[in-house]
Amino acid sequence: MAPRASWKGYLRLSLVSCPVRLYPATSASERISFNQLHKDTHNRINMKPVDPELGLVERSDLVKGYEYEDKKYIIIEDSDLESVKIESNHTMNIEAFVDADSVDVIYQDAPYYLAPDGAMAEETFVVLREALRRSGKLAIARLVLSSRERVVTIGPRETGMFVCTLRNPNEVRGTADYFGNIPVGEPDPEMLQLAEALIEQKATTFDPKKYEDRYEIALMQMIREKLKGHKPIIAQAPERGNVVNLMDALKASLSQSKPPARSKPKDVAAAKEPAAKTAGAKRAPAKSVVAKPAAKKKA
Repeated sequence: MAPRASWKGYLRLSLVSCPVRLYPATSASERISFNQLHKDTHNRINMKPVDPELGLVERSDLVKGYEYEDKKYIIIEDSDLESVKIESNHTMNIEAFVDADSVDVIYQDAPYYLAPDGAMAEETFVVLREALRRSGKLAIARLVLSSRERVVTIGPRETGMFVCTLRNPNEVRGTADYFGNIPVGEPDPEMLQLAEALIEQKATTFDPKKYEDRYEIALMQMIREKLKGHKPIIAQAPERGNVVNLMDALKASLSQSKPPARSKPKDVAAAKEPAAKTAGAKRAPAKSVVAKPAAKKKA
């Protein structure tokens, strides 16, 4: 079954445009979720709309309302929403191009995939994709999703494009309330050097497959044990000791996380092998002489 597009419209750059489809790049369908049940009947609870005066009401009787004053609403019909038409309802018009690292990660919100809508759109789509790839830039555009205009970035990804919606600046909290009391001074040079050495030891290439959700795995294991009628195994979190001295803790961390020894080249290992065997024979001649006949007898 083909994936369902979240949005269909046109991608436009100046006078060039092509029909495109937007698809969610992530899915939460594999996450463990729970239903609300009654504790005695185990029947699933239905969340029904309740009016304070009328009690239970039908969903067909619900309308949208905007609260313009306390407990005062103006009713918004579907036709009212449809009448609000702007360009980004159906067109992603590229307004600017920026460097990728100039978009602060705190503004990045939901990821999407962008693909051409039909074979006729592929040529134009490929031209725009490759132009973005060669420029090393991200395009800035707008589109309406869920009755709201969103600013988005557009960039190349494999044979398609990657779209990320951006948060509105008024949704991002300032840092003063959280970082205002943190000291600005330089740390101790020796401790800083130890911390940098610890970072260097643990430096690697990011692979998301290495960072699976351990809580979700443990949760599923508990559910499977309960399905079998077994008592769930409770895993205890490791005890953490109190860090008394930061310098000692950094030094201890470095000693505990030494990288594995690098393997020697084959030619060097081969050159040293005869000498190692000779030295081993000199250290324990009796043992080596006895071991050989025993092996033959066993065969």
